[in-house]
Amino acid sequence: MVIRLSAAICGSAILFACSSAAMAQTDVGVASRAANKASNRSVRHVASAGTTIVGAASMYNPFAPGYREGGPQTASGERYNPFAWTAAIQTGLRSLFGGVRHGAKPKYALVEGVGKKAIVKINDVGPLTPGRVIDFNKQTMRYFDPSLQRGVIRNVKVTALLGENWTPGPVAQN
Repeated sequence: MVIRLSAAICGSAILFACSSAAMAQTDVGVASRAANKASNRSVRHVASAGTTIVGAASMYNPFAPGYREGGPQTASGERYNPFAWTAAIQTGLRSLFGGVRHGAKPKYALVEGVGKKAIVKINDVGPLTPGRVIDFNKQTMRYFDPSLQRGVIRNVKVTALLGENWTPGPVAQN
């Protein structure tokens, strides 16, 4: 009787783990398809809490020598600040964050990678290198890569946050 009960519990745990993993992959797939559709339309959509995009993150700094794109002005109208907790999102993902435009209300995201979490203000958009979903400013990248030697952080999760009352910066780990 005890063996059957243990087997049933073990089987249930495996089933739950597999279904959770499948649901997570489905959520990412839905978000990716939504991003692709959004990039082909000019309709503005507001991100729902929990919309998560997974991809690579890199750093941008328009004041660095050899920087090839953009300038010190961000899409939100703010000047690039290397000491703020900000980032640029892939242009095709703009609508998932409710639009990142000059004069619009601030957009925020929870970014998770390399065992760390931070809330960043999405204040810019850009045609990032394929596979990259977000470009951090210098402060944010230094948090995820203190040496700034990595260049690209893979498998970063970017989750849209609703509202504008977020404090950018590191999120305490449990």
